[in-house]
Amino acid sequence: MDDVIVVGGGVIGLTTAVTLAERGVRVRVWSRDAVTETTSAVAGALWWPYRIEPVEEVGGWSLESLRVYEKLADDPAATGVRLVAGVHADTVLAELGVWAGEVPGLRQLAASEVPGPYGTGLAARLPLLDMPVHLAWLKGRLEEAGGVLERRTVTGFAEAAEAARVVVDCTGLGARELVPDARLRPVRGQLVLVENPGIEEWFTAADAASDETTYFFPQPGRLILGGTAQEGDERPEPDPATAAAIVARCARIRPEIADARVIGHRVGLRPARAGGVRIAAEPLPTGGRLVHNYGHGGAGVTVAWGCARRAAELVLA
Repeated sequence: MDDVIVVGGGVIGLTTAVTLAERGVRVRVWSRDAVTETTSAVAGALWWPYRIEPVEEVGGWSLESLRVYEKLADDPAATGVRLVAGVHADTVLAELGVWAGEVPGLRQLAASEVPGPYGTGLAARLPLLDMPVHLAWLKGRLEEAGGVLERRTVTGFAEAAEAARVVVDCTGLGARELVPDARLRPVRGQLVLVENPGIEEWFTAADAASDETTYFFPQPGRLILGGTAQEGDERPEPDPATAAAIVARCARIRPEIADARVIGHRVGLRPARAGGVRIAAEPLPTGGRLVHNYGHGGAGVTVAWGCARRAAELVLA
């Protein structure tokens, strides 16, 4: 019998599994999808506490994860993590939480320094993750620590509870049916991948009150353009009109994007939750324990290691 089965093979599930395995716990991950086919694999993956609650916890989780990524950036080819400079437009430093004071080099820009039609912004050098590479690296790190990843579709936690004393629920949007948790809702994100015309810095302009965002992230072999934040929209297919609008918004910031060759489209459903991330434990009918770690919205990468540490504490309690 395994000590722990982690259900879910995205960034939250793998990070939680690695944290446990490296503490000597026997861990298996059950994932419906290959790690590079999860919602996490679609993410643009810039570290930043974006649309995530609870506010009182997010800053600490984010900074804990930031410190990990800063170290992983020493070997970007292996880990997929790089520290890249860029601009958060339409953002004011004084309006952020106390966590912002712990981010190295974060500074307010003069209006003349912000590209596009924005009157304010922040400059920063932040972790930017190439998610397919990073997820494969997490899988390898898990296996090095003695953990095992299995492709397996789960229809209920009772199945895992028969094989492990503790089950960890990292199922993202799937927890809506598995728990069930009616507070979960999808927030649809659509991306366009283009050949990079020479852009080396990232850019974001994300109004939390709008379902349209503007951002571009330079990744190896491609430039990721975004995006959308369409709450309650579960369409898995890319919408051509939305894609064209994304390219047009990004081209208003960097005109050369308008002529960049499109090489792909991506859609992901962010697992947002009213009330924010849920990390909690409850007893299982088998006498074991079920630990939840889901509801990270569009900031799973940003808080992954902080949330994994908290979930591991509940597993080992």
